[in-house]
Amino acid sequence: MPTYKNQTLKIYNSLSGEKETFQPIHEGNVGMYVCGPTVYSNVHLGNVRTFMSFDVIFRYLLHLGYKVRYVRNITDVGHIVDDIDEGEDKIAKKARLEQLEPMEVVQRYTVDFHEILNEFNFLPPSIEPTATGHIIEQIEIVKKIIETGIGYEANGSVYFDVVEFNKTNHYGKLSGRNIEEMLANTRDLDGQSDKRNPQDFALWKKAEPQHIMRWPSPWSDGFPGWHLECTAMSTKYLGNHFDIHGGGMDLKFPHHECEIAQNEACTGQTPVNYWMHANMLTLNGKKMAKSTGNNILPREILTGESPFLSKAFSPSVARFFMLQAHYRSILDFSDDAIMAAEKGFNRLMEAMELLTGIPSSTNSSLDILSWRQLCYDAMNDDFNSPILIAQLFEGVRFINILHDKSATVTAMDLELLTKTMNGFVYDVLGLVNEKETGNNTDKLEGVVQMLIGMRNEARTNKDFALSDQIRDQLLAIGIQLKDGKEGTSFSVV
Repeated sequence: MPTYKNQTLKIYNSLSGEKETFQPIHEGNVGMYVCGPTVYSNVHLGNVRTFMSFDVIFRYLLHLGYKVRYVRNITDVGHIVDDIDEGEDKIAKKARLEQLEPMEVVQRYTVDFHEILNEFNFLPPSIEPTATGHIIEQIEIVKKIIETGIGYEANGSVYFDVVEFNKTNHYGKLSGRNIEEMLANTRDLDGQSDKRNPQDFALWKKAEPQHIMRWPSPWSDGFPGWHLECTAMSTKYLGNHFDIHGGGMDLKFPHHECEIAQNEACTGQTPVNYWMHANMLTLNGKKMAKSTGNNILPREILTGESPFLSKAFSPSVARFFMLQAHYRSILDFSDDAIMAAEKGFNRLMEAMELLTGIPSSTNSSLDILSWRQLCYDAMNDDFNSPILIAQLFEGVRFINILHDKSATVTAMDLELLTKTMNGFVYDVLGLVNEKETGNNTDKLEGVVQMLIGMRNEARTNKDFALSDQIRDQLLAIGIQLKDGKEGTSFSVV
């Protein structure tokens, strides 16, 4: 019997503002859509935290025995600079500045996104569709919305009429906004826009002559609006009505609000049962921003090459640090905080190693079954990872007193303790014991040091072609050499 049959999972629904008992639309099956990255720059740490929250949610649903179709998209067109309907597409702007084809930009940063998530031990989604791969579906949705009278064409662009939609529906129900107040607080358009109302949003934008990302449509050569892609991809792979839609808190308005409106205009029904939003990550108590320099990239945590860090940290330590806060809470990153997390992570891994050598007895002095349920209770309470971690450290205490022979456990309870610790530490939280993979790391370091020695000898012999060849071939496989006063060091990039 699947575990979910014996557990009651509650999810905080952003739409209702309450924790609700999770009931999937189809017994034993979960459809989950999460808004993925706009691939015009390196993935930042806040993105990693958001996607990690949903990685753990995905892992726990699988742990409970659900069959999960997890769809996480790649936005490779349509996301306008400053998240408004006027201006330049973020990817097109990057391509113009760097004199690249837009798909070169997309490829570069999609690869970076995948590499970072692999480093942090993310499970891949079931489907990872791209916006450019679903232009036809988006055009068909625009046609349907026009047929309802809610979409209108103006000078080759198509807009969603929010006021018309709001006559029979509620635009603003997810973000708690009132359409009349929004209209009253918005400046008059003064005839400078094709929109009927300031709050209307683009379904299709006519491309200006200089715009390099464009597709033919019944209205113009242009490109889809940012909000449209998620409606097209979520409904294609999960149906018009599915279980969970997630993303960062910053997407609640306007992106997710517009998604709801588009779906309801097309299908006449609400698209999602449970809306979930992960909160932001700050750095030393301030908002992360490249413009102010208060910023750190995920890879800098792993290399230690940041003025905000005293040393490098492993991916699992960084992951453990992030999971010590609930996904709906703001998390502040600092050197002191991740140093403390590293100590806790090491304690946890030391206990996991001791677990394999604990002997069983004829009786148990510990209530393993009740403790196991407390672990489930934590995750059943809106995926409360910090409470789960607190319970796992109670498991660490059990392991230590059993190792010291201050307590006893039967073979059956020992098996339950082991299964529970392994299940939550490795499968649900996605942590990795680096000591178990340390032998491979030692071997890698030995090989690289040997090549550094060969390179140094080549330089001494003025064989600079061989020296450069060793450096370049190591860089090609992700190992960067750095020459300094103390000699040559390396880092994995």
